[in-house]
Formats: sequence, C-alpha cells, structure tokens
Amino acid sequence: MLNWAARFNICCLLDNNYYPSSYHQYEAILGADAVDTLQMPAGQAFDALLQFHHSRKDWLFGHLAYDLKNEVVPSLHSQNHDGTGFPDLFFFRPRIVMLLEKEAVGIGMLNASEEEAHAVLQECLSMPATIADPAPPVAQPLQARLDHDAYIAAVKSLQQHILRGDCYEVNFCRENFITGANVYPPALYTRLSALSPAPFAAFYRLDDKYMVCSSPERFLQKKGSHVISQPIKGTSRKDADPAVNEALKQALLHNAKERAENVMVVDLVRNDLSHAAVRGSVRVSELFGIYSFAQVHHMISTVEATLPAGQPFTEVIRHAFPMGSMTGAPKKRVMELIESHEKSRRGLYSGAVGYITPEGDFDFNVVIRSILYNATRQYLSFQTGSAITFYSDPEKEWEECLLKAAALRKVLSASETTAPSPGR
Repeated sequence: MLNWAARFNICCLLDNNYYPSSYHQYEAILGADAVDTLQMPAGQAFDALLQFHHSRKDWLFGHLAYDLKNEVVPSLHSQNHDGTGFPDLFFFRPRIVMLLEKEAVGIGMLNASEEEAHAVLQECLSMPATIADPAPPVAQPLQARLDHDAYIAAVKSLQQHILRGDCYEVNFCRENFITGANVYPPALYTRLSALSPAPFAAFYRLDDKYMVCSSPERFLQKKGSHVISQPIKGTSRKDADPAVNEALKQALLHNAKERAENVMVVDLVRNDLSHAAVRGSVRVSELFGIYSFAQVHHMISTVEATLPAGQPFTEVIRHAFPMGSMTGAPKKRVMELIESHEKSRRGLYSGAVGYITPEGDFDFNVVIRSILYNATRQYLSFQTGSAITFYSDPEKEWEECLLKAAALRKVLSASETTAPSPGR
C-alpha cells in the first residue's frame, strides 16, 4: 500500500500495526489521489472544514496543525521558527480509499466500476513488498535550538510560573533538525514502523511535505454520537529482563508524579468534552491504564462522552483542540508560556492527522514520535517533550525527551550508516 500510495502528490496512510484495541475500526486505512482540497490558516478553518464536508459528503483525510490554537484562542499567536511549512489545516477528498481489515480489503473509488476498483487492488498487490531507498546517506549533523543548558534553564523558568500560580503543568518540547537533508520518506516510515510499531502510525504526504509517524496516542474518535479521547501522561523505559520490565510497569502505575499528571490531563479532557457533550454524559471509563509499546510503557486513560443530535462534528474537535496532553493546564496560559519558552513553531507536531467519514465520524491521532520533512527546503525535523510540574526534576525531564527520541534517532542513524530495513 505504501509503495503504491507514495507515488501520489497527496496521500495519507493510517496503520494500527495490529495493536489490539476494542476501539479500532480498521487495521489500516488509506486515502490517495486528491480530487478536492481545503487549505486554511487559523481564523475560520473549522467553519471551512464543516462546509467542505457538507458540500462533498465524502471521505476526507488530512491534518489539524497545533497552531490552530490561534483560532481557538484568538489572542494567541505563533512567531517561532517554522522549518517544515505545513499549513494550519489541510484536508483532501481522495479518489481512492482503501480499508484494510483482518480478512478483507475494501476499495472505494469515485465514479469507478467494480472492475476498475479490482484493477487498482491488483496494481497495489503487484508493487514490491519492500521499500527501496534511492536517497544518499544523511551526512549533515543533527542540530537543536535548545541545548541541554538552555533546556534546563527553561524548565526552571516554567517551574517559577507554576510556583506563582500561573499554571499547574506545562508540556514543554524541543526540536531536533537537519538542514540539507536528502531522504526518502517511505523508507524512513518503514524503518520507523519496524523499530517502533504503534497503533496510530501514519505516512502523510502533502506535495513536498511529509510526515512519518509512530504515534501511540489517539486524540479523538467519533462514532455516531459517541466520542472518546485517550490522553497519555506517564512514561517509563522498557527492559529486556521480564522481572525488571514488570517492576518498571508497576513503578509507573504507582508513581505519584505520573498519576498526578495523568489525573490533571484527564480533568482537562473532561472539561473540554463537556462543552460539546450532552450534560452528564462525560465519564472516565479507564484511569491509569498501563500499556506497553516497542520502546516504552505509557500510562493511558480513556474519557468518553455522548454528543447531542444534530451538532456539527467540528464542535467537539474545536473544544478539545489542541489536546491537553500536549499543552497542560490551564490551556490558555500554558500555550502562552509554550510560545515564549520554546524556540521552534510546532506546526504539525502535536497536532492531529486522521480521517472523516461521509457521515461525519472521525478518528485522529496525536502527532508525536514523528519525523517531518520538507523536501524542497531539505529540512528534516522531529520534536519531543515532557510534562513539567513543580515537582519535576529538570534533568529527568531532559532524559525523558531523549528516551522518547531514541527510536527517531535510530531511524536516522540507520539512514546514515546501513542499508534500509525491509518493510513489513
């Protein structure tokens, strides 16, 4: 699917990597070959998205960039450096939609016969099962706009704001980047998926801009009147020794700081959803769930709500965006602090990528554990972050950022030193 889809200037592949979940609808879903597109800056983007969907009544794929915060809270702005150049909002109506389930593949095509759809499937199946990487090695060094000392100083500054009562928790991020990079994004995606398979993985191409993503986190899913959000707060390393690994999971479960962070983001999500939900319908169906991934353990909670009949599907997104796990609390103040303390514009990072069905249902991830690449500028970027509280140890927060970046560094290291790994 990836080899076939990557030929199109605009495409989006979403893959759950067979991660078990009662909430998944598809093993993978693909939209390719854009027929119509919508690109909007923050301001009237959500209204434009609703109108775009109403006028088409079809599948849409695309993204919500973090800087749509400037529409949700008009007093906010974004003036930090932006190397990748993704628009604030972009959605496209694909000519071809593929839905991969465990025992079947469904193909939908605009104005096409069953024979034409079958021909597309055969074309897809005839593509190589591995990804060839035609790009030369990445020779340029990895750079950062916040080195260790600057990061530690920023964390301590944020803790002073917490001490003064300006906020309770801040999700603080730092960018790593390469200039003059020449990479083949499909090969990066296959290496990342092999190294760190995740339930909200994505390959996304928007002309010369690419995202390869191994996100473990769901932002928001809507099925009919039912909506869920599954914020992550709490991270621990894994260990090859089963006994040590189990001890790490139990330590994460009972860690007072991690539980406090998780409760804080759960309360924030509950409040966000309550603005769009039927009164009294918001509930926490799972608190402090410990889930294991390829590189780390995470603490994940699930918040559910019921939406009123006839409400535009964009309302619940508007009230929940940006996701609390990537901001902190209270949202408005911490987004101001994020802008003043971070040195890079987040852009697509900590935004969301996903799909909207013809009926107005949707599923969006949280864009983390992702590499963003602008081929024209030859600019490659990835960001990592952690939740800063008054009790945070700045050195440990630095180490958490490095832990989360480990898989991404390995992917780029493989690009520099070894032949590409075969795709799944």
